Amino acid sequence: MAEGVTLQNTANETFGKLLARNASIHGSSIAIREKERGIWKESTWAEYVEEVLACAAGLRKFGVKPGKAVLILGDNRARLYQGMLAVSLLGAYAMPAYPGATLEELQHFLGEVEIFAAIAEDQEQVDKILEVRKAGARGIAHVIYDETRGLGFYEDDGLMSWDHLIEVGRHDLNEDPHRREELLNKAKPDDPAIFLHSSGTTGKPKGVVLSQRNVLAAARNGHEAGAFDENEEILAYLPMAWVGDYAITVAAALLYRFTVNVPERQDTVVRDMREIAPTFYLAAPRSWDQMLTTIQVGMEDSTPVKKWLYHFFMDRATAAETRKLNGKSGGLLEPVGRLLGEAIVFGPIKDQFGMSRLKNAFTGGEAIGEDTFVFYRALGIKLRQFYGQTEISAISAMQAPNEVRLHTVGKPAPGVEVKIHESGEILLRSESVFAGYFKKPEASAESLEGAWLHTGDAGYLEENGQLVVLGRISEVMHTAGGERYVPNYIENRLKFSPYIKDAAVVGAGRDELTAMVCVDFEAVGHWAEVNGVPYVSYSDLSQRDEVAALLHEAFLRVNKALTEPLQLKRFVSMPKEFDPDDGEITRTRKLRRKVVEERYTDVIAALYDGSKEVHVSAQVTYETGEVGKVERSLPIREV
Repeated sequence: MAEGVTLQNTANETFGKLLARNASIHGSSIAIREKERGIWKESTWAEYVEEVLACAAGLRKFGVKPGKAVLILGDNRARLYQGMLAVSLLGAYAMPAYPGATLEELQHFLGEVEIFAAIAEDQEQVDKILEVRKAGARGIAHVIYDETRGLGFYEDDGLMSWDHLIEVGRHDLNEDPHRREELLNKAKPDDPAIFLHSSGTTGKPKGVVLSQRNVLAAARNGHEAGAFDENEEILAYLPMAWVGDYAITVAAALLYRFTVNVPERQDTVVRDMREIAPTFYLAAPRSWDQMLTTIQVGMEDSTPVKKWLYHFFMDRATAAETRKLNGKSGGLLEPVGRLLGEAIVFGPIKDQFGMSRLKNAFTGGEAIGEDTFVFYRALGIKLRQFYGQTEISAISAMQAPNEVRLHTVGKPAPGVEVKIHESGEILLRSESVFAGYFKKPEASAESLEGAWLHTGDAGYLEENGQLVVLGRISEVMHTAGGERYVPNYIENRLKFSPYIKDAAVVGAGRDELTAMVCVDFEAVGHWAEVNGVPYVSYSDLSQRDEVAALLHEAFLRVNKALTEPLQLKRFVSMPKEFDPDDGEITRTRKLRRKVVEERYTDVIAALYDGSKEVHVSAQVTYETGEVGKVERSLPIREV
């Protein structure tokens, strides 16, 4: 197959066949780069496939086989991605977990399926796995680690380095020249690709096994919808346990031969992105918000001339982009202004943040703020929204570059059918839809109706085919006066403020709506520093009157978009962030509403009984795993 020719008949493709194709035809092209000690180390497709095969052979030698799972634990590392592919070649379950997963969460995974082995990033993650074993959990006979530092004197059973596993695997492969071909052809399209978990907003996360057919179908759908091209340069920084990362960094990368770039650490992502300048970039709204805040803060700290130039061009580009989003012309002078702005302002900003080569930029997971969305479009980055879920392998609908509206998520991707249930729920059908929750027939029956996936989201299709998502249908609530509202819709709009990180709107069965909010410590802390507002901790900063004024502005702005019966009347700023370790939000930062409402019943009562303040004793889980308390009196503030 010639370079640049897209596969047409990929319905029966498997990871093994694609690895063989890439090694054979594109063997000298770069498959993955990983930054280590400041140096980017490259592996070609030929080298990458050999490492995957050696890992698969080694794992099989140690007893990994269909029906068993291999836990993948850590931040993004090249070897962890190779390990996931190797497990898939064997027909077993590759099960990535969030690097911050707690002991309880890992024990829950062990209760679902036999986790025969684990591939861990470093000593911290190895310690976590060994702790699970010591707690009496069955399984995890073998623990393979990538980074050797700190593990030289460990003598636990089954503990080995990645290099040792690869050595065993290569020896096995060299014993029989046919074993490479056997491993590449062993798995079938309906065999497991990945074992992920639902977000768990309403209870324990449910197991979601996606087949190789599922994830490759999703990759084809995304490509045909124009989400990405062949040979993209991407940055692998999103959590490996999130379906969005897997869909792009593994499935699409394999099918369309992306070059995957793995940053050195999570705290070097911004710098590493600038060095790589990816052509495709997917980030949650919070990440786009944080980058915007950094840009704005940097400009405010710059010279008067630079500030004037920035505002001169940026204000005009923003106004032009807003007109476009409203279906109007950008203006006759806009092309000239765009060229000048690109040379003086827009181009240097994009270069500084590694966005100079971006062709395909996406946001997903929740709604993005209008100011943020318009800013990037004005900067010349064709930012688009997409919609998907774990159960449909991440990709179901997305905006086209020139068909962008703030309130929609775009049209269904080719290969995806959408219909609206009589209840208002969005239903999806595609080859990328999973077969059901792992060993949960009742939950599967609720989620699947024939081949149709019940998304759990309320929404509707516009006449032009654009899909509008309103929020979780289970969260459609009513006030005492019968007014219908979706808390998540209002919470997302509160989070459009750079100063609000999380929010919980309450008011079901009550006369009024109120909210609990958590400030964004980084954004508010910088604002406080610039404006001379003293503070000693998150708890202290969150209760300052000056900060309350910032929050008040955000509430006023949201209320303008709400009907009078649904306007927020009071709020309280929490003394700590909602934290996944405390069970208040999921690892993907989705609110666990029941937990929050049960934990903060006193706060909710005070929001409605006329109290001026409420005393809170909030649970905090520290990095050591120890649990403490934050005690504070919180003012009840009127909007």
